[in-house]
Amino acid sequence: MATIGEVAASTPPTSTPPTSTPQAARRYSVRVLLLPLMIAMLLSQLDNMIVGTAMPTVVGDLGGLEHLSWVVTAYTLATAAATPIWGKLGDLHGRKGIFITAIVIFLIGSVLSGMAQDMGQLIGFRTIQGLGAGGLMAGVIAIVGELVPPREQGKYQGMIAGLMALAMIGGPLVGGTITDHLGWRWAFYINLPIGLIALALAAVLLDLPARRPQARIDYLGATLLMAGITSIVLLTTWGGTEYAWGSGVIVGLAVAGVVSLAAFLYSQTKAAEPVMPLHIFRSRNFSLMAVLGAVTGFVMFGAVLFLPLYQQTVQGASATNSGLLLLPMLATMIVVAAVAGRVTSGSGRYKVFPVAGGALLLAGMYLLSRMDTSTTRLESALSMALLGAGLGCLLQITTLVAQNSVQMKDIGVASAAATLFRMLGSSFGVAIMGALFNQRVTDVMAERVPGRPLLENAQLSAASLAKLEAPVREAYRYATAAGTHTAFLFGAGAGALALIAGLLVKEVPLRKSMGDGS
Repeated sequence: MATIGEVAASTPPTSTPPTSTPQAARRYSVRVLLLPLMIAMLLSQLDNMIVGTAMPTVVGDLGGLEHLSWVVTAYTLATAAATPIWGKLGDLHGRKGIFITAIVIFLIGSVLSGMAQDMGQLIGFRTIQGLGAGGLMAGVIAIVGELVPPREQGKYQGMIAGLMALAMIGGPLVGGTITDHLGWRWAFYINLPIGLIALALAAVLLDLPARRPQARIDYLGATLLMAGITSIVLLTTWGGTEYAWGSGVIVGLAVAGVVSLAAFLYSQTKAAEPVMPLHIFRSRNFSLMAVLGAVTGFVMFGAVLFLPLYQQTVQGASATNSGLLLLPMLATMIVVAAVAGRVTSGSGRYKVFPVAGGALLLAGMYLLSRMDTSTTRLESALSMALLGAGLGCLLQITTLVAQNSVQMKDIGVASAAATLFRMLGSSFGVAIMGALFNQRVTDVMAERVPGRPLLENAQLSAASLAKLEAPVREAYRYATAAGTHTAFLFGAGAGALALIAGLLVKEVPLRKSMGDGS
């Protein structure tokens, strides 16, 4: 089978229609290339969604309820910490070998997770899986960035955005079906056949240049960056849940994060081949894309967490197939991302999308913050669609502009940095909006049902909600509406920040070939 490079460089075979052109052959080659990349991206995006649905069954089998959150946290933490490292390794050693290595590590972690005999083993194996997932996400974006000029990337980036949204919708459905019919271990084993297909296609189809590194890997910088990211993710994960915000553990994590990141920044000025070269932030557009990426993650994952909670608790929606509750937002996101990609590829102009995206995020989150106990499902769906349109404008445009803002030799670290800022934004979004929600729910419950014991967890499951007495349950409906109001109002503030960042973007022409700006 011909490699991607051979397909792109050669005359189309006789089976190709006579009207084909070299440009059409290139488009065909990129579509072939996308197959292993899209499968790999689907693996990393689906995993948490599928596993989240299976977790109640996992706890019933393995026990260790008190360690349940670590099954997700270990994966997220490893993914965030490893992402920038994978990006730099790709820049130094070539992307094909690094990408294949990431797939192998992810599959090893998946198989071991399915074989886990207790919660401690599962957490450890999920960490291995997360390390591989960081390479999958960074690798896909960097490979597309290396093979496709920014001017042509829009339509492909839109496909990636659609895949992410599809994973959010389909993940819970697939996870529930697998757990019910095959058992929770197959929530991990299912990755093996899919991943082996991606591995084989990547090995055969990807024709990417290998590199001979001219400098040693910056181990000190990598260690400091991982320590800083680990501290931040743990702080946002544990703050207000496992530990009070003012506790010694949280304060210690905050100090450790600040010190580690400050030391990391200093080390990057001295390293011969820094993990994240600071000169990429001299580009105003790249720095603004980092802000927009963080805000996008902040808003998207905050909405994904609290919208189903509001719809189930306040509007009485069924918890079954909960991913479908987000359909108005996710469907709009897919459509707008595809349109934005096509327009950008056709015209080369993109500033309108960061500006429109910021404005739509602001409007969508503000309208969602106005929801109360009398809001209809149609009204909330329209507000969700508006928010989805904003996310569609921003989700992949931020990566495209970030890659266009750096030299080709820095595509890997730029892609990884864009992914990292989005992940960190999502961690902060869930933590901050969760803290605001929990505090508001607790306050309202204390006002409406005074003298009652306060809820141990402001985010009640459907089963827990059904056990409450009618007056308490009604009070909780009002409290949930008030909590989402506060959380989404803060999200509207994040949307305002995105709008300001979008207005400051300078429309630098997108590279039309891979040789430009190298």
